[in-house]
Amino acid sequence: MAIPVIDFSKVNGTGEERAKTMAQIANGCEEWGFFQLMNHGIPEELLERVKKVCSEYFKLEREETFKNSTVAKTLNDLAGKKSGEKLENVDWEDVITLLDNNEWPSETPGFKETMAEYRAELKKLAEKVMEVMDENLDLPKGYIKKAFNDGEGDGAFFGTKVSHYPPCPHPELVNGLRAHTDAGGVILLFQDDEVGGLQILKDGQWIDVQPMKNTIVINTGDQIEVLSNGRYKSTWHRVLASPDGNRRSIASFYNPSLKATVAPAPALMEKDSEKINQTYPKFLFGDYMSVYAEQKFLPKEPRFQAATAM
Repeated sequence: MAIPVIDFSKVNGTGEERAKTMAQIANGCEEWGFFQLMNHGIPEELLERVKKVCSEYFKLEREETFKNSTVAKTLNDLAGKKSGEKLENVDWEDVITLLDNNEWPSETPGFKETMAEYRAELKKLAEKVMEVMDENLDLPKGYIKKAFNDGEGDGAFFGTKVSHYPPCPHPELVNGLRAHTDAGGVILLFQDDEVGGLQILKDGQWIDVQPMKNTIVINTGDQIEVLSNGRYKSTWHRVLASPDGNRRSIASFYNPSLKATVAPAPALMEKDSEKINQTYPKFLFGDYMSVYAEQKFLPKEPRFQAATAM
């Protein structure tokens, strides 16, 4: 079983081909929560530069620090004890977050320029994907974007996590990244095309998200689940630690503004009222993030309720 791979260029077409592609994306959102886009419009040449600067950045600015990090030392100590005990509550991951207004790595040639260009392209792709979701959910064009921006304007959060999962000497004792669902809206992942490790939970089974060259993996976060009144689900996923290969993972998050109120789209609640009793609560995204910070690796349903109570 492999997650769906969809040719995104076909949403620009017409007739049956376009309808089929829209249906594939709807299925990806409803049944999987994850799908891969090819022909997504991001230039290959830019993606190759992104791979290059991120790998160079890790070697130049992070590798030595990671080798001497607390997680590396703790894992070696634990392995030495041979107790069979696992390292809980940490991840075998080196990560930084790029925002429009924070400090970016400055020692790696071309890193800042390349990643700024990449982020601009990814943000446009995120908005196109949200418009497809609008259409598939029979919502007005721009509905999700407007909800996330708390009205007109540009208040939505757009962050990019540059992660590396270095070769792990004891992968059986630690997670690359513990299982979780994503808190926000639409996530766009440019994953390593050689080193695997990302898995999603589908029908009680962990399934590999197969590495493919220069595709963008899309997954839906908790807020899309709420906004779609549960029609689209946020999916549990994790990264396994691996003894060989340094897995590169660049995830961009298009999330609501912290001030945005998130609630099921009224049009969907009316439609679903005959079939579905359960509707999702309404809350401020900032309140949800406060709860998520404490409960990221726990089930999501209590988070919805806790955010509503704030």
